[in-house]
Order: sequence, then C-alpha cells, then structure tokens
Amino acid sequence: MQSLDRIARDVLDSLQEGCQVISVDWKYLYVNDALVRQGRLSREQLIGRTMMECYPTLTEQPFFSVLRRCMLERTSDTAEIEFMFADGTPGWFDLRIVPVPDGLCIISLDTTEERLARARLHGAEEQLRQSQKMEAVGVLAGGVAHDFNNLLSVILCYADLSRSKLSPDDLLREDIEEITKAAKRAADLTRQLLMFSRQQVLEPKVLVLDDVLASMEKMFQRILGADVDLVFLPGSSLGRVRVDPTGLEQVIMNLIVNARDAMPQGGKITIETGDVLLDDEYAKHHLGVTPGPYVMLAVTDTGRGIDRATQARIFEPFFTTKAKGKGTGLGLSTVFGIVKQSGGSIWLYSEPGRGTTFKVFLPCVDEPTHVVPAFDAPLSLRGAETILLVEDDDQVRAVTSSLLQRSGYQVIEARNAGEALLQSEKHELIDLLLTDVIMPRMSGPELAKRLAANRPDLKVLCMSGYTDDSVVRHGVLDATMAFLQKPITLASLTAKVREVLDAPAPPRASSGEDNRYDPALG
Repeated sequence: MQSLDRIARDVLDSLQEGCQVISVDWKYLYVNDALVRQGRLSREQLIGRTMMECYPTLTEQPFFSVLRRCMLERTSDTAEIEFMFADGTPGWFDLRIVPVPDGLCIISLDTTEERLARARLHGAEEQLRQSQKMEAVGVLAGGVAHDFNNLLSVILCYADLSRSKLSPDDLLREDIEEITKAAKRAADLTRQLLMFSRQQVLEPKVLVLDDVLASMEKMFQRILGADVDLVFLPGSSLGRVRVDPTGLEQVIMNLIVNARDAMPQGGKITIETGDVLLDDEYAKHHLGVTPGPYVMLAVTDTGRGIDRATQARIFEPFFTTKAKGKGTGLGLSTVFGIVKQSGGSIWLYSEPGRGTTFKVFLPCVDEPTHVVPAFDAPLSLRGAETILLVEDDDQVRAVTSSLLQRSGYQVIEARNAGEALLQSEKHELIDLLLTDVIMPRMSGPELAKRLAANRPDLKVLCMSGYTDDSVVRHGVLDATMAFLQKPITLASLTAKVREVLDAPAPPRASSGEDNRYDPALG
C-alpha cells in the first residue's frame, strides 16, 4: 500500500489548481503539476530557489504586497491578480493564501483563458456597437448630402448664369465669385460626408499600391517638414487591388497629414506595404473582415499617441482633437468611408506616448492593372443635340435646362420616368438621356433600359447627389452608363454632356421589355 505522503502528492498533482508551499525565506518547498504549468518553469527550476530568483519582477508586481503581509502577519487572504511573465505576456489567477508552519501555502486557479475570452467577447461587442453607430451616422450623413447637393446645384448654376450676364468689370462679379467659393467649400464637405457614408460614386481601377505611393513621393516631401523623417518599407511582389485611384490618394494623404500633426516637435513616419493573409482567427476578432489575401498599407508615427476615449470616436465625422479652425474633422472619416466602400478595413493601434499605427487592408484581385486610355478634350462645350432631361426636383430641372439651352442644346423636360416615356413617344430625335438616378417608382437606369429597347443608339448620362448604395444597385456603374455627381456646375455639366455625346456608342443588348407607357409609373 502506498504511503499517505505519496497518496497526498498524487492527489495534489491531480488538481486543476496550482499548489505551492513557500518557506519564510521565500524558497519553493513544494509545487504540484498544475503550478508547474501555470508558472512556465519546471520543478527543477523552482524547488530550492526563491520566488525572486525564478521571477525577477515579482516584487514589483502589485499583488506581492499581499503575499508579504500574509507572510509577516501569518494571516489568510484571497486575491485576483494579473501576473506579468518575463516575455511580457500576462496571466490572470485567483489566489487563496494560507499560512503553514514552514511559510505559506498558495492555491492558484488560472483564469487567463476565461479572461481573454471575456475580453474577446467584449471587443467583438464593442466593434459591433461602433459599426452600428458608424452605420447610423452614415445614413444620416447621406440623407443630408442628398438634399444639400440639390440645393448647391441650384446655387452654383444660378451663380454661373448670373456671372455670364455681367461685363468683366462689373462689381457684382466679385460678390458672385464669393458665393461660388462658399458653395464649392460646402460641396467639398458634402463630398466628404458621402465618402464617409460609403455613398460616393467611385471609379475603381486595378492598380499596384506601391506605384501610387511612388507617384506621391514629391507631394510627401512638400507637406512634411525637415524635422520629419519619412521611411518607406515596400513589400515584395505586392498584389494588385481594385480601388478608386483618387480615393486611394486621399486615404494615403490623410494618414500622412494625420501622422505629421501628431508630431509637432518632429519625428519619424514609416510607410509599410505588404501582402498579408487574414485568416479565420483574425476575422473572428475583427468585425466585418472576410478571410483571404489582402494588401496592407501601414502608416506609423512616433507621435504622442491616442487614448482609448479618442480612439472610440476617431472615425466619426466632424470629430477632431485639433484647435478650433484647424480642421474639419472629416479627414479620417473620409479615409474610413473610402476603405470600407473599397471592400477593405482599417484598424488603429495606439497608446499615449508610444505613437500610432493605422493599418489599411485592401482585398487582392487577380486581374491585370488598369491602363489609362488617351482622352482628347472637346474643342467646344457647346452643342445642338436634343437632350431628354429627367429630374424630379423642380429647381434643379429648371436651372439644368437653362444651362443646356444657353449652350445650344434642345431640351425636352420631364419630371419623372412616366413623363419621360410619353415625351419619348412624341419626339423622334433624342440624342441623350440626362436623368437623375433616384426617382419615384422608376429609377433613372431602369428608364434608360426601357428607352433603349426602341433607341439602341441613345446616349445616357445619370446624375445624383444621393446614392445610399443605389448607384451600384441600379446599375449606374455599368460601363455603358456615364455618371455626373451633384452638385453640378455649368463647367461640369457641359463638359460631361459633351464627353458622353462625343464618345462612341457602346454595344447595347436589347432588354426585350415593352416600351409602352404604363400609367402606374406616374
């Protein structure tokens, strides 16, 4: 029969809890198997040595004062502790401390996995709350942008019309210029709101990220002072991404400027690119990420860092930590919107006093890079063609029609798709359909398909100030349809109309739909 001492040791080694006996001079007298696993050192490394020899930082950790008191006062106690190992990783334990004749007996339950699981769950919940908040703000921003873009179209276009009636030396020209400048600044803000809300119309191209960074190098040198050291660490065999080139440049520039502003006394900015594979484990802890190959863009600064409260709001529109008048608070929200609309994700890593890293992940695509076609600007922005203008906002329709007629075009007006179909039956010659995207009962792209059944050569130009993903949903980004973003101006309108009219007609497949007027369409 085994001795009672051996039985006791076997029982202690079978426990899930760690058990250690520490002498009054802090030497390990006994450890069970669970304690060996918890402490990450073998019995041979522990027995006979002091706790301080085995774990040099022990006396610096907050819970050691509890051990010291229990040892000196010969009292029992319990504690929930975080223990920092030599490699910098933490462990969490529930301790029960009991005095014994030779020193202390410490029973420890490892709660590390439980704590990490709770932290992961909390992180996922926090990411979900942030995602829902950003989505709600985005919907609001898109709705504001819709109405505001129509108003700005009217303001800008009537300003153009008024200026065209004045002589070069008329004093009113300066007043109208100021109106135009203010409206264009408002249009810029609206455009940024649309980008944040992922409702801006992008023109994605397949490109290599490092090529874009190389083309922006001189621009970086102009905006960074002599006290900022820029380091570029390009990846090897970088994959291709599908993204709007202008949008990507905005993302890069905003991150660089943000990094520069975080280092008022100078420092170092590192731009790193590389191919990465985001696996299931990464996607599980990062809401909205789909596992797969990505191209990473990381921008790191050595600045003052960002606290957690600021990190929680960093991508919100109009949120800024800069002094009044120093920023709109739309830079990082614009970055967020462009990255998300491009199918990617952006994550922030920062601690106060330790700098900041923004990591952008864009999905890899297995397609050839985009070649920019040669484009000849039109010799004149005037024309004599017939345009069917479909716009449900009365003011926008009126000013658009006036601008087109002043440029020589014949304009047929319609308030909705139903009126447009009736006008199409009345007029034999229509060269261009200029239509709003979102209209009651039938969208602009749907109207274009109906008209194409009997007018295969009809050119189409869609315009909108509000997308709410409707641009994609209604087929505006189809290669056969051109798009004009509101707010419109005399220059943008006439240039785009001329561009579409002068372009060769793309082949159109017949929709096979009946083109007769349906009263239900209004």
